[in-house]
Amino acid sequence: MSRALEARLKTKLVVQAAVRLCAVRAIPITVARRGDEDAGTILVKLNQRDLGCTVLAQTRGKSGELAWLRATGATPVDEPAADAYIARQVQRDPDVWVVEIEDREGRPVFVGPVL
Repeated sequence: MSRALEARLKTKLVVQAAVRLCAVRAIPITVARRGDEDAGTILVKLNQRDLGCTVLAQTRGKSGELAWLRATGATPVDEPAADAYIARQVQRDPDVWVVEIEDREGRPVFVGPVL
């Protein structure tokens, strides 16, 4: 099957899987905004407490694989800067999901590399 025709999980299921994984790992997670259940993109606000926040934006790699872009840059930003970025993205795309994970270690819970 070609990548273009590859079946993809609905966004709601991907988010639910992340919530369950965080529960198993005792990592606090909140679905701050629900977007389109079938095809909405996901923004992850990774809150590392006093180390700052990183917003990860769902994207696809060159060959179509799921990946995550450090949308707020290579280094963590303060929480108001992360929230401002998210607010701008929600204005552009009302179908976006926003998931906040509070984890000082910044452990990944979604499938795919962080770029």
